[in-house]
Amino acid sequence: MKTTIATIVLLLVPGTTLAHRLDEYLQGTLISVEKDRMHAEITLTPGVAVLPIVLAEIDTNADGVVSDNEQRAYAARLMRDLSLTIDGHPLTPELVSVRFPRMDLIKSGLGGIRVEFQAALPRGGASRRLVFENRHQSKIGAYLVNCLVPRDPNVQVAAQRRNYSQSLYELDYIQAGVRSEAFSWWSGDRAWLGTVALLLLARFGLQLHKRAAACR
Repeated sequence: MKTTIATIVLLLVPGTTLAHRLDEYLQGTLISVEKDRMHAEITLTPGVAVLPIVLAEIDTNADGVVSDNEQRAYAARLMRDLSLTIDGHPLTPELVSVRFPRMDLIKSGLGGIRVEFQAALPRGGASRRLVFENRHQSKIGAYLVNCLVPRDPNVQVAAQRRNYSQSLYELDYIQAGVRSEAFSWWSGDRAWLGTVALLLLARFGLQLHKRAAACR
């Protein structure tokens, strides 16, 4: 994920550490949001004890070499295990890149597989909620999720919530300068129709008032 030094400021969970046990498949996700797009990068680091399980899914022909086709196939399997929604609406993430370290680094538990993806965001209101869920290798997975400080000063993180395992993550953020959906509904032609409706309602009320006065 291309970011400047200033944006790599994490809104960290207190007590979070990058150390992981040998029998876990650490999957750390960094998320960034903009007004019309979200980006994410997952770094997957298998512990030595679970490496055979992970390699069986990656090096499918067991030749000790991870080809470009195997890299892309593994990234596609990972993407199928992820889900994203914005304001309750599902998103369709697209793969941007996948990078594998040298095999010796993977086998030593030091090499992280990096998978970057993004998704276009539909228009929404000033307050938005992004929900991310990672179900990849859930039996051995250990998950971490954080967000980057938005580069756009008009986008502000409001709250973050995670379940105990951090496989489920919710991000609330606010967009300055975005009209609410209620205001947008009354814009343009709908605003004209709304004005006409209010005038008709006022005229109807005036007629009722005159009839009531005449009956007294």
